[in-house]
Amino acid sequence: MQAEFRSVLPSFEHIKRYWDSGRNHVVAKVLPGEFYVSKNNELISTVLGSCIAACVYDEVLGIGGMNHFMLPIQKGVELKSAHGLNCRYGNWAMEYLINEVLKNGASRHNLKIKLFGGGKIISAMTDIGLGNISFATAYVKEEALNLVAHDMGGPWPRKIFFHPQTGKVYMKKLKKLHNDTIEKREVRYLQNLKKQEVVSNIELF
Repeated sequence: MQAEFRSVLPSFEHIKRYWDSGRNHVVAKVLPGEFYVSKNNELISTVLGSCIAACVYDEVLGIGGMNHFMLPIQKGVELKSAHGLNCRYGNWAMEYLINEVLKNGASRHNLKIKLFGGGKIISAMTDIGLGNISFATAYVKEEALNLVAHDMGGPWPRKIFFHPQTGKVYMKKLKKLHNDTIEKREVRYLQNLKKQEVVSNIELF
């Protein structure tokens, strides 16, 4: 098992990683406002409510990464003065993720992208998920990125497992939830959803 815990790329040492015996893989857990890039044979996981996760990868060179952003855009901050918290916003989360994937050896010509999340979890709230979806699709178009798969919208959270070397994504829709817990976490925008009962089959993207 220990041999599977290979070194992470520089600047990603803070990301929590654990051994998943059921999947027989190391899993890196990405929280809201974080992103992670890897060349290892491991999985990157997150749970999404109204947030969006973009999976960006170069399957030819075997490198990829995933982000998790909560709001579409932050204006008035230059790249040189941005910091980690800016990745709560889609424009920074996408910029940082793509730059890191390229910096670590990927070719922009080979890049593919998959998008997930943007659910409308709480009916009383403004539809933040819709705004995130609109931003993500517009960003992909403006940057001429190769969008090869997506699953966004709907009334449910999603759990994502992404393999950065191959680009494969395993997605579960979480349909039975404790709504008070979700509401608190959606309002705060800073904590993951708790592990919830899964009642649907895994979908492969």
